[in-house]
Amino acid sequence: MCGIFGFISETKGNYTKDVRILAKYAQQRGRDSSGVVICGDEICNVSRSDSTLLDLLRKVDFGDSYLTMGHSRLVTDGMHDNQPIVRDGIVTLHNGIVVNADELWETTKQERNLTIDTEIIPALMSEYLSNGVSVKDAAGEVLKKCKGVVSAAILMPMHGCVLLMTNNGSLYTGNKNGTTFFSSEEYPLLKISCDDISAVPKTLIIDINKSSPLMREHQFVQKSSRDLLPSLQKNSQQESLLVYDKSSLRRCSCCVLPETMPFIRFGEDGVCNYCHNYKSKNKTKPISVLRELVEPYKRSGKPDCIIPFSGGRDSSYSLHLAVEELGMRPITYTYDWGMVTDLARRNISRMCSALNVENIIVAADIEKKRDNIRKNLSAWLQRPHLGMLSVLTAGDKHFFQHVETVKKQTGIGLNLWGVNPLEVTHFKAGFLGIPPAFEEELVYSQGIRRQLRYQFNRTFQYLRNPGYLNGSLYDTISGEYWRSIHKKTDYFHLFDYFSWEEQESDRTLDIYDWEKAPDTKTTWRIGDGTAAFYNYAYYTIAGFTEHDTFRSNQIREGQLTRLEALELIEEENRPRYQNIRWYLDAVGIDFEYAIKTINQVSKLY
Repeated sequence: MCGIFGFISETKGNYTKDVRILAKYAQQRGRDSSGVVICGDEICNVSRSDSTLLDLLRKVDFGDSYLTMGHSRLVTDGMHDNQPIVRDGIVTLHNGIVVNADELWETTKQERNLTIDTEIIPALMSEYLSNGVSVKDAAGEVLKKCKGVVSAAILMPMHGCVLLMTNNGSLYTGNKNGTTFFSSEEYPLLKISCDDISAVPKTLIIDINKSSPLMREHQFVQKSSRDLLPSLQKNSQQESLLVYDKSSLRRCSCCVLPETMPFIRFGEDGVCNYCHNYKSKNKTKPISVLRELVEPYKRSGKPDCIIPFSGGRDSSYSLHLAVEELGMRPITYTYDWGMVTDLARRNISRMCSALNVENIIVAADIEKKRDNIRKNLSAWLQRPHLGMLSVLTAGDKHFFQHVETVKKQTGIGLNLWGVNPLEVTHFKAGFLGIPPAFEEELVYSQGIRRQLRYQFNRTFQYLRNPGYLNGSLYDTISGEYWRSIHKKTDYFHLFDYFSWEEQESDRTLDIYDWEKAPDTKTTWRIGDGTAAFYNYAYYTIAGFTEHDTFRSNQIREGQLTRLEALELIEEENRPRYQNIRWYLDAVGIDFEYAIKTINQVSKLY
């Protein structure tokens, strides 16, 4: 999940301005580390850094070369195995994740040297080439064997060529004054005024007619304040701190909502007001109506819609529906704010490669985003209040802002969203004193007024706990603006037309070998690094989580019986140690301190 770019020219020249523009947009896709390869007449210099790509370019000289290729990385496998990968005289820059890399290593006689999944690509290429297979056929075999997104630029000086290959369309070429440029996205090539811009077919071989066997490698290292890729840990002593008490809460006789649910009331029949006021959220309009609505947006031979794509269950299912049921040609868009787990990234890679769909990533400054979470979580732990847990996820709301960025860069107007209609969690605002809409007077139920009331109540908590008045405040407020106030245009919700059924969704995703979490049976929220932590706090203090509200909505829709829901939430509400530990490690908060603080908060029951 990275950005790659470069140029290949028959003669040496100064392309400094163009390279910096391409680098700027590559860095938009990931800024955790970077690398470049620069070739002159006799030497190829390979440089890597754990700083940003633009920082690295200030340290290297690429002004007089016939070939420069760059890589800006969003770290997944192998924190310290930065690209480009040099192996057997092959230099590889890769965007994507080879999700079956471990299995492929078992099928080859090659020796693995690195953790990063990318290494399998040059290893397989080298094996095929040494057996006399042509470059084109070797590339085809690699694409055939690798599962997950493989968009790569591979320099093979001994074979006199650069190989571009992709299995999901996330690679483009263009021409400028006889020089070939390439980039992970089309837009950067437009910005440098390339002509003849086109998507790379499966493979494209560009002759360089030069041989530069001498490789010189350079490493630019600066200390990172925190490991951006905490590993999943196992510590029995820590895990034992996580409590899971079975409470004897009174629950609605129809759904499973408990007495600690904000603003809940039970009638004489034991049925709660949430059930009495429920209106079906899964009643769909005819799919034919949606087909008519999207028809004007279709573009012959080009992508015609953007699908916001987190890699979670519902966005993955939505992508399937858009491609296989609607016949759309989407581009997926992912906003990575530091809490998208590797599991979600691997599922993004699986789905996009299987459906031949380009994935555009907008990566935040992850170190800064996580530091904002740390500041807010530190404040929350000083004075725990369930109504303020939502501040921990405020950083992801710029997801809505960068939909507009992607629309502008691609020229695509249509958005197709896969928001699950049953994922309504009134209690998150309820703990802040905001009643569900059916409990309110009309004056408070209208969009902006309701949002203002919500922000007023949150501001009151800020004043009670000044720790929230920190450097993250602008990020939080601007994110809320993009989510709640900024006007959204040219979008439709797929589940207004396709009925959402959990079993059907799960069966469909199994077709793609969609990966599930190792520490829970549910498929919901498993790609979200924050969910296990905040659900632990909700359950420990209030005796329920968002799983209770979700299963209650399924009961009301006739998708589950109450008994089935009770059995499910008993399993789903169990603490997820690995995910909680990952989250706290990522943001730099001591596990024992955080969990002991939550455990000591007075219960609501």
